[in-house]
Amino acid sequence: MMRIKKAIIPVAGFGTRFLPATKAQPKEMLPIVDKPIIQYLVEEAVAAGIEEIVFVTGRGKRAIEDHFDSSFELEHNLVEKNKLDRLQAIYNISNMAKFSFVRQPKPLGDGDALLRARHLIGDEPCAVLFGDDIVDSERPCIGQLIDVFQKYESPVLALMEVPREQVSNFGVVDGVKVNGRVHEIKKLVEKPKAEEAPSNLIIVGKYVITPAVFDALEQVVPGKDGEIRLADAFSNMLGQKAIYGLEFEGQRYDCGSKLGFLEATVDYALKHPEVKDAFREFLKTKEL
Repeated sequence: MMRIKKAIIPVAGFGTRFLPATKAQPKEMLPIVDKPIIQYLVEEAVAAGIEEIVFVTGRGKRAIEDHFDSSFELEHNLVEKNKLDRLQAIYNISNMAKFSFVRQPKPLGDGDALLRARHLIGDEPCAVLFGDDIVDSERPCIGQLIDVFQKYESPVLALMEVPREQVSNFGVVDGVKVNGRVHEIKKLVEKPKAEEAPSNLIIVGKYVITPAVFDALEQVVPGKDGEIRLADAFSNMLGQKAIYGLEFEGQRYDCGSKLGFLEATVDYALKHPEVKDAFREFLKTKEL
């Protein structure tokens, strides 16, 4: 069995839901307490055994490249001031994995973003993590998907249940449960009306994909907006190759929405060793 050691993280989106904060900085660099969203995703991948990470970037995303690069001036400053704990934290960022960056010149869909990275993945399965979804879990969410892949050797999608009235905001799957929390997917529907949805199991932005998925993406006909969608590639594969979904264990935060971002900030602050006690006391002073 080939071990999964590469991950793609597409980060080329504009982050319009967070304007004006994202006018001059990537949404992925917005901090949850003292760490940017994108670092949580990288740490999740590394904790699951990923060694190489490919970022698919776009215009205005240079801050992401700088964040995962070494910073001689900052490191030197921290040494001079004897802030060695902070120095180690900064040093660890650029040494977590091998990082590569490719550009998506135009916003032509998540499928197009993945194809931009294909030459760096080669003929291997790989993980995919999109920049909006942070999952707080004992076992890294992407690691849970990798475990399922190792058993079935087919693409795996992250799934979670939501109230039926919310399904119109997501991609929804219809499937057959094959083992515990694992489903074999039979149908994918993008943002269906609640009454027409085949289930209340939605797709979360974490996947394990195979070379066959890249092949399917190459064959996807772009939509009217010119975009190539990963969901269309999966739909075209159904009936030809098995695709699985896993109801992962953990708390998911949609950091692409203001509410989800705030929820993540509060929950992570309540666990942060520096501020958790004072922050908890602060919350007690607020009328909820």
